[in-house]
Amino acid sequence: MSAGTVDPARVVALVVGVERYAAGPRWTLPGPVRDALRFRDWLRSAGVPDANILLHLAPAQGPDAVAGHRDADHETLRRVMVHELPARQGDLLWIWWGGHGVLDRDEHLRLYCADATDADRRNIDLESARRRLSSDVLPGFTEQNWVVDACQTFEERHRPAVTIPDGSLPVGQRLRLHRQSVLLAADRGQRAANDPVGGQGVFSDILLRELAALPGGPAPDLEALFAAVRGRFDRLRAEGSHTQVPTLHLYRPGHTEHLPAPPAPPAPRNAGGPGPDRAGGGLARVVDALLAYPLMRDRDERQTMVAELDPVLVARMPRHAVPRTDVLGILRTLRRRPEGPWDLYRAVTLLDDDPDRAAELEEALKEFLAENRPAP
Repeated sequence: MSAGTVDPARVVALVVGVERYAAGPRWTLPGPVRDALRFRDWLRSAGVPDANILLHLAPAQGPDAVAGHRDADHETLRRVMVHELPARQGDLLWIWWGGHGVLDRDEHLRLYCADATDADRRNIDLESARRRLSSDVLPGFTEQNWVVDACQTFEERHRPAVTIPDGSLPVGQRLRLHRQSVLLAADRGQRAANDPVGGQGVFSDILLRELAALPGGPAPDLEALFAAVRGRFDRLRAEGSHTQVPTLHLYRPGHTEHLPAPPAPPAPRNAGGPGPDRAGGGLARVVDALLAYPLMRDRDERQTMVAELDPVLVARMPRHAVPRTDVLGILRTLRRRPEGPWDLYRAVTLLDDDPDRAAELEEALKEFLAENRPAP
């Protein structure tokens, strides 16, 4: 879909901002409602009719603090995704969500609804919702933009007294039609910073400012938006202001891509003595050389590669959905044995025999192993 040809009347948006939770004041999160209203105002300025903007809020000041919105409890939001969106017609769907979130043990981001409590953490499973809206239950809206300003901290760090209840949605038959761009405020395991003084999410504020500067009306280039937002966060990290890293997940017919976090700069060569945990330039080079293989950016193909490795080591190998993190964990596990990194080399080149990539991976491994050779 060309940004210049999209009809604003064919754009529909589900806009969610949750500040107040049934769990009580301890869960209150100032900012998501203001961010949601700013996003709604941007949609209006781009020509999207009010009737096409489904606004669901839970203001911290109470339900009557903002006019013209519907509730953001689990039953209401589930009904919207299961019944209301499929009844709509259009070309472009926006999903905006601001509020609390947590990454469960299956690597699914759970977005808490306004009626969540400590005893019943009612939620929407983002991955399940994404899959539903890319199935035949939603044959239209082939272009979908998702923006989620929520933490991705690990579930186990919160030590909930009870398990998180199922937040999945019914999914129809899979299609190869939809193009989904999912922009997340933070990488896995990270908090999404909030500005309690300004009453806004740091990510949302930056994104909305960049969004206003982009051409394309209600259908801007999401990859260009992501590049601008991440550039702003790169500068904030360099200043020591924030550590979160926004991520972009692209789901296309026959292709999935997760834009990784920018690699940390390598430590100086004289920083510390030799050893397996020293962050030398060779480690970064090996990871980059491995990620140059298309198969290493695809979860299923990485699993095929791992199946070629020693099952004893594989059993102790930490696995992650994010390609760079997964590759790093694989490499760190395999280097426990002298021939482990070369076993990885043989497994990768067995599945992809590109000579240029193989040459770079070989040289990177030699540099990495030389850096980590025990001192005499």
